[in-house]
Formats: sequence, C-alpha cells, structure tokens
Amino acid sequence: MAVASLRRFQSARIAEFKESVIREMTRLALKHGAVNLAQGFPDFAAPHELKLAAQEAIAQDVNQYAITWGSSPFREAIQHYYRRFYQFDVDPEREITVCCGATEGMIATLLALLNPGDEVVLFEPFYENYWPDSQLSGAVCRHVTLRPPAWTFEPDELKAAFTKRTRAVILNTPNNPTGRVFSMHEIKQIAQLCEEHDCLLITDEIYEHIVFDGERHVPPITLPGMRERCVLVNSLGKTFSVTGWRVGWVIAPPELTASIRKVHDFLTVGAAAPLQQAGVTALHFADSYFAELARGYQTKRDTLINILKSVGFVTYAPKGAYYVLVEIGGFGFKNDMEFCRHLIERRGVAAVPGSSFFFEPSDGAHLVRFCFAKKQETLEAAGERLSKLRSQL
Repeated sequence: MAVASLRRFQSARIAEFKESVIREMTRLALKHGAVNLAQGFPDFAAPHELKLAAQEAIAQDVNQYAITWGSSPFREAIQHYYRRFYQFDVDPEREITVCCGATEGMIATLLALLNPGDEVVLFEPFYENYWPDSQLSGAVCRHVTLRPPAWTFEPDELKAAFTKRTRAVILNTPNNPTGRVFSMHEIKQIAQLCEEHDCLLITDEIYEHIVFDGERHVPPITLPGMRERCVLVNSLGKTFSVTGWRVGWVIAPPELTASIRKVHDFLTVGAAAPLQQAGVTALHFADSYFAELARGYQTKRDTLINILKSVGFVTYAPKGAYYVLVEIGGFGFKNDMEFCRHLIERRGVAAVPGSSFFFEPSDGAHLVRFCFAKKQETLEAAGERLSKLRSQL
C-alpha cells in the first residue's frame, strides 16, 4: 500500500494539527549542540529530598497501580497544601483527580466537560496545547488579545468574546508565554462574565509559586461564587523541577470531578504510583522552599533580561512563570521561524518562535520566547553566544 494512500485514514479532528514547535526547537537544539532556552524545563537538579523520596517509594514496592484518580496519601497531601497556602478546603475523595501531568489534566477536563460546537474563550498569546485540546474536544475557540507591555486585555473585547454558546474560559496564571500574573481586578472581571453566561472557568496554575516583584497568585476558585464553576489544573512539574515525572491534578466540584475521572480512567488509567508517593514529600516542603524558589527565579529572570537587552532585544519583564518574550524586529529577519533557526544553527542558542502562541501565526511573527529555568552558567553561555547578534543590528 502506498504511503500517500494512508492519509485517508487521518482523523478530521487533527487535520490542522502541527508538531509542537516548542519540542521541535529542543530537538533542533540537540542536533546542533545549541544552548536550549526554548523548552520550559530546568537544567538543574530537582530537590535531593524529593528524589530520595521517589527512590524509597520504588524500593518499598510502591510500584503497582494506585487508585485510578490518585493515591489516598497524595490526594490528602493536596488537600493540606491548598488549606495551607490559600485557606481553601477541598474534599480529597470527591474533588481531586490525579493525572499524568497538567497536560493530561487539561485534555481530560475539556473532553469531559465540552460538547462539539461549544465555545471556549482563550487569552492570546496562549500555551500551544490549548488550541489542539479544544479541537480534540470539538470546541470552537474565541480569542481575547493580551497586549504589551503589561500583557493585559481590554474589558470590552473580553465581554464581546462571550456568546450564548460559551461553555468555558481557559485562564493560565501566571501566564506562559507572557509572564502575566492576572490581578484580582482582572480575575473578578472574568469571574463576573462566567457567572453572567453560566460557564466554567478552567485555570492552569502550574507556575503559582514562580512570581516576582511582590506579585501574588490568587486561585480564582477561591473567589466568592466561583467554587462551583471553577476547574483548577496544577502539577508537581514546575514548582519542584520534575517536569519529566508527569504528575498533576485537577480540582473541581464533585459533579464535574465524576466526569473528569471517567475520561482520565480510560485515557491514562493513572499517574506513576511511586512518584505520587514522593509528591507527598514535595507538598509538605517548608515555606522557605517556595520563597527561595521565587527569589532564585527572579535572579535568573534579571540575568537573562540584562543579557537580552545588551544584545539589542526589546524585552518585556515577566511578573511570573520563567519565560521572557522579546521583539525581534530590529534584527532584519523575515519572521520568527527564520530567526529561531538562525539562532540555533548559526549562534548556538535555541528559543521558541512567538507565532506558536497565536492562532494566526503572523500575529506572533515579531516575537520570540526565551526560558530562564537554567543554571547561571547556562545563561552566561547563552549570553556569550547571543552577543554576536549585536553586529546584525
């Protein structure tokens, strides 16, 4: 059978999908020996105590299936964690589903709660998985633009994005790729519209502890009136530097949790049992760990911004997460893809083309994202290689 003829078996729902640009940049970085400031993962070690807890769990034979929606000790640790940081109580038996990372948590949620033709409001630029997730769920996206330098939205544009078919809003705060930490005022505006239109607010909060300059993350689920219409998605990956563990969770009201658990069960069965056990240790780390996490990342942010400014980039300082978006118009390249390939192949540094965060790629063709979740020496090595770009201004 000719390979070309097999295309007729491709599902229509993925016809417009492309390979993840972020992960493509990592592969190109490996191929060309480039410093990888593209994909969002640390190049430094996870906490020793956490690694030891995982090793001990394996040695103690915590190696078989956990309960499908998460081991009891881990769900109870999640309950304690939210009570500790946000004075928010959640029922571990009826409101928590442990998933294979926040990525599975998001797609399980959308598959469970959306119907074909439902509309989802997305803030743009957005993390690249949200649009494919909505397509797999049969939903239609309506985009609300976040504008620099603060990367906030126009209230009238947000209001206009809601229709009688709106089923959910996806909010990522702190935000990837902009670094925006949505304010209480902004969250209340979103919440009010969700109540008026009787729709859900689905929040991706994986960068909750990576905030700078006195900013504070507020989970929208803790706001008055939002307890019954919020779905919170989170994971161990970013906070504890274990992005490869793929252990996350979803918090939702019991009726919604029951649906999410059904999808999760048949999608992945369950997250890795020994890593859930280790997660109990992580979620009980002292307050000093979380404070130092933010301080350390703020130092890395400032280091990278200084490097980028010295090269000639127009930068936008993030208030949260661990990415910096920059303008590339002054370097004379046709678009962001051409620029990023030049960076990797000729300068030895990998970044992510900004177009991957927009529905219309041309809207992000003047932007590039750099990741600063790296060792100091990695950032310095990238700075040395990037310094050669100055000659192109």
